[in-house]
Amino acid sequence: MPLLEPKPEALRPGAARSASHDRVLDSRAAGTPEPLRGELTALLGPEKVLWKVSDLVKYASDASPYRFVPQVVVVPEDIDDLSAILSYAHGKGREVVFRAAGTSLNGQAQGEDILVDVRHHWTGIEVLDDGAQARIRPGTTVMRANATLARYGRLLGPDPASAIACTIGGVVANNASGMTAGTTRNSYRTVSSLTFVLPSGTVVDTADPAADELLAHAEPRLCEELLALKAEIEADAELTARIRAKYEIKNTNGYRLDAFLDGSTPVQILRGLMVGSEGTFGFISEVVFDTLPLDRKVSSALLFFPSLTAAAAAVPRFNEAGAIAVELMDGNTLRASVSVQGVPADWAELPKETAALLVEFRAPDEPGQEAYERAAAAAVKGLDLVAPVASVTNEFTRETKAISGYWKARKAFVTAVGGSRPSGTTLITEDFAVPPSQLADACESLLRLQAEHGFDAAVAGHAAHGNLHFLLAFDAAKPSDVDRYAAFMDDFCRLTVERFDGSLKAEHATGRNIAPFLELEWGPKATELMWRTKQVIDPDGVLAPRIVLDRDPKAHLRGLKTIPEVELIADPCIECGFCEPTCPSEDLTTTPRQRIVLRREMMRQPNGSPVETELLDAYGYDAVDTCAGDSTCKLACPVGIDTGAMMKDFRHQRHSPREERIAALTAKNFKAVEASARLAVAAADRIGDRLLETVTGLARKAVRPDLVPEWLPEIPGAAARKLPRTSRVGASAVYYPACVNRIFGGPEGHRGPSLPQAVVAVSARAGKPVWIPEDVAGTCCATIWHSKGYDEGNVVMANRIVEAAWGWTAGGRLPLVVDASSCTLGIAHEVVPYLTDENRELHRELSIVDSLVWAADELLPELTILRKTGSAVLHPTCSMQHLGDVDQLRAVAEACAEEVVVPDDAGCCAFAGDRGMLHKELTASATAKEAAEVNSREYDAYLSANRMCEIGMDRATGREYHSVLMELERATRP
Repeated sequence: MPLLEPKPEALRPGAARSASHDRVLDSRAAGTPEPLRGELTALLGPEKVLWKVSDLVKYASDASPYRFVPQVVVVPEDIDDLSAILSYAHGKGREVVFRAAGTSLNGQAQGEDILVDVRHHWTGIEVLDDGAQARIRPGTTVMRANATLARYGRLLGPDPASAIACTIGGVVANNASGMTAGTTRNSYRTVSSLTFVLPSGTVVDTADPAADELLAHAEPRLCEELLALKAEIEADAELTARIRAKYEIKNTNGYRLDAFLDGSTPVQILRGLMVGSEGTFGFISEVVFDTLPLDRKVSSALLFFPSLTAAAAAVPRFNEAGAIAVELMDGNTLRASVSVQGVPADWAELPKETAALLVEFRAPDEPGQEAYERAAAAAVKGLDLVAPVASVTNEFTRETKAISGYWKARKAFVTAVGGSRPSGTTLITEDFAVPPSQLADACESLLRLQAEHGFDAAVAGHAAHGNLHFLLAFDAAKPSDVDRYAAFMDDFCRLTVERFDGSLKAEHATGRNIAPFLELEWGPKATELMWRTKQVIDPDGVLAPRIVLDRDPKAHLRGLKTIPEVELIADPCIECGFCEPTCPSEDLTTTPRQRIVLRREMMRQPNGSPVETELLDAYGYDAVDTCAGDSTCKLACPVGIDTGAMMKDFRHQRHSPREERIAALTAKNFKAVEASARLAVAAADRIGDRLLETVTGLARKAVRPDLVPEWLPEIPGAAARKLPRTSRVGASAVYYPACVNRIFGGPEGHRGPSLPQAVVAVSARAGKPVWIPEDVAGTCCATIWHSKGYDEGNVVMANRIVEAAWGWTAGGRLPLVVDASSCTLGIAHEVVPYLTDENRELHRELSIVDSLVWAADELLPELTILRKTGSAVLHPTCSMQHLGDVDQLRAVAEACAEEVVVPDDAGCCAFAGDRGMLHKELTASATAKEAAEVNSREYDAYLSANRMCEIGMDRATGREYHSVLMELERATRP
């Protein structure tokens, strides 16, 4: 074992714990049992089989209220792997469940045997016919697909609120729709063709003209029986009418029986049945969508009403006016959404009875927009609107920021309300639809039913389509709470079906949650046809048993997960998974959700159990060491959970007192450390990369890798020993060159001024000269210590930089311009908790400006662009995301280049100071997609604004990235 290796026990939960009834049992501590593990490893290869108990636990939870621990998780790369897995399951009598994003709300992505991860290795989009269609792989998120389609003025029809995380495979498999899809823009209506793998292993491409001929040859019995079912349904006029009527409103409960009516051949029938089949009929490996126009002229309003029923009663007006979206939010939802950044704080004071409608009109052009706005104004007349708090305007707006804020609040319904639930409670998300004309009545009945059962639920939904969602919170560890939930569900399902003839699942699909109530809604004849359809397509019951179809009347109460309390920063997490696509380690080790899920399992375990020990052993590397600490998870999380901050705190907990003292000593003597580092980098040029790689590699074996960075060939030479000479007299700002730019020079191939020289020069050209203090050496933004959890060193440097900045800027009279985005973030925000009370007061007076903002807002208007490069690709850093200055990066780049591209797959590079040198596999994984996109063509310039991120992208792409301010200097140089 290397020296100074942290002890896993340092992260053992300290709270007194009793064993939870739903804990992973000791017998599972060894992970996947033999021979299952060995057989699948031999079949697929060891890298595709996840078998440790920590792997099984992190896949056991998803966004639903259920939790089932699989026997094994497999990660197939292609159709051949999928076919091999299905063949193995058939031969061994095993069961298979597919899981992509894990954002499903009803347990349909959870399995108790072989769980197949189809998110990894299954991403990609190909635009067809100038955007009219798109061929998309199932692991691609809706947001990622729409980002590509937006360039063509197109978008997908389905628009679920979880678009940031949910994947195309899940959207189609659940027939998820969203805010605007209704019954006409959902997957069933907009999927042109599918490629899928049947349980038998047969691959079907419904776009192939010979598809039916090929299927008849491969699966004659299947074809025959599908056509027999079609004939039986069509011969029953009453049943046919019933099926058509059920899909006049949104409905995803059970299988799409109308596929037998809409399809004339076995392949056409299967194409319809696969939509909404929840992985029970096969694996969807590719989808071709017919896309829709992206109407960019948008007018929206958030209209407030005195009650939920009053808001619901107004919905038909806006439907008739042509609104594309009419979204309903009740008082509980509105008040809970104040936890979402950008939502007015005074919403917390809204009366409980208040409700709101988010109404949106979209048009392709200005005349269309004006016509819609006239129709909207007419619809509003005579409505009983209220303005209980000052921020309420009840007016339509075209302003993008305001509209974005409205939608952010609406889309955060599940997560914001769930995040505000009582600690330790499980969240249930229900989803039903009624004829839109009966919406007001349904709202009134729902509120009455909730009160009868002691629930104070939050209600929201797609009111234009009669589709409501509501949330219930209860403690799954208490039998009385589970009984109360069960009684409510019985009454709710009867109410929806018997009074409103509604859909028990409008868009979230049946899953495990509504399976026991399927027959209540559809009746025995249609339900039995669904069972027979399952038998025809999957006769051995290999795929997803107990999902969609389950004869157990209490199936929805099985596997309800407890939510043990964890660290305060993470406790509100409802495991929605919105954070996962943004996480640099998602394809390497764990995601933020999985880090929290693993921590919760530790809390379910009795102290010292074999399972807890195994989880702790894996947690150090899988969760703590390979967290980039970039906190982009906080940006993606609707309630702002910062799992990165939790991992930094865990790093701190693992430090010995001696390590903390050494880190503090480094901070106190940073001037000498800085000078030594620059000399070492300079000496490295003479020593050579190979020798340095060998030396650091040996050191990392002797001392734990998290303490010794590995030398990388991409590390640049040393910066100049002296910074440019400047004058304080007449300076418009104080310029603070970050320590990384005082140690490392620019790219090896760069011929021109260094970054400090460029900032000084371009500021002078704009008539806004900057001054570099002579005593910047030995100061730092403190991020070095903050990111590693060295609190003592962080305190030393945080207070030093604020005190120095106060003096340099004459008490905040001049702005402090910082030339690395991560350092700007550090000084502006991250140092604050570590300051003394006195220095916190000083910090409030400082104006800390990122160099991108300085260049875009202050310099560009005063500069003359003399030359432009042809094309530039940008790497927006995670710090820019936090600071909100990505637009400024683009603005400066657009001044310097004729064409500017931000890759659709741009994300955190995970270099994170030196973390890319401590765990280079983390940066390799985090940048793989972005690097592939960047290297798909040539660019004239590769630009960013943070030296270590530029080094990380150099390594990922083989290109040379440099600061956009250096490019601006070149573009304006006389």
